[in-house]
Amino acid sequence: MAMDQLNIKKKNADEMSFLEHLEALRWHILRSFLAIVLVGIAVFLAKDFIFEQIIFAPKEADFITYRIICQLSSFLCFEPQPFEILTRDLGEQFIVHLKSSFWIGLIVAFPYVFWQIWKFVKPGLYEKERKVTRGVVLICSLLFISGVLFGYFIISPFAISFLSSYNVGATSAPTLASYINYMTMFTIPAGLVFELPIFVYFLAKLGVVGPKSMKKYRKHAVIAILVLASIITPPDMITQLLIGIPLFILYEVSIVIAARVEKKREKI
Repeated sequence: MAMDQLNIKKKNADEMSFLEHLEALRWHILRSFLAIVLVGIAVFLAKDFIFEQIIFAPKEADFITYRIICQLSSFLCFEPQPFEILTRDLGEQFIVHLKSSFWIGLIVAFPYVFWQIWKFVKPGLYEKERKVTRGVVLICSLLFISGVLFGYFIISPFAISFLSSYNVGATSAPTLASYINYMTMFTIPAGLVFELPIFVYFLAKLGVVGPKSMKKYRKHAVIAILVLASIITPPDMITQLLIGIPLFILYEVSIVIAARVEKKREKI
């Protein structure tokens, strides 16, 4: 009888612990969402600056990427063909404005959002795992922001230049929603792809991947990188190489990281 009561108490304790975890997760999600909303509201209110100086900037000939490349070499100099952005639905501008504010809010608030995720995950780690993953929030945030900036300053100018100059006899006048969707595709996926070294690091810690297997399947990885680059970017070779080469470099860096993790694991 006493044993049954002890088991019931233990079961209740476990249940409360699980509910407490759910409650903690709920608050982490709410705080993350609130951060995105607050940044999004600030972006929403700064409509003219955000659209003119940031979102529409890569389609203008005086964008910094075009100017730097033209200063480096007149042979490589290029610029997008001028085009107008239209709206066809009555509420398109407002809906796109909301979507843009949310995505920019997510990008800016990403370090805080990831920190909230990490605060939830960290208590479940062992002391050694906490030491190993020290600084992970800063590293992941820097990698994500670097990927987004790479997509904005490198991928989007080349992609917009190619797409705006491609001509089959029709007048180029994309909708606002189409333009924003392309800009989102050029930036956020690039930010997520730049997290590859961290992803490989944790897989290597779990023993799922290692440097030998990554070297063995390097050719397969190159094909996968090219396929991913073709999905993220338009179907022109230069833009695909612009995303493919950094991805391949990140893959090689990930091999080095996996090798170091394996070496440390063998010493233990």
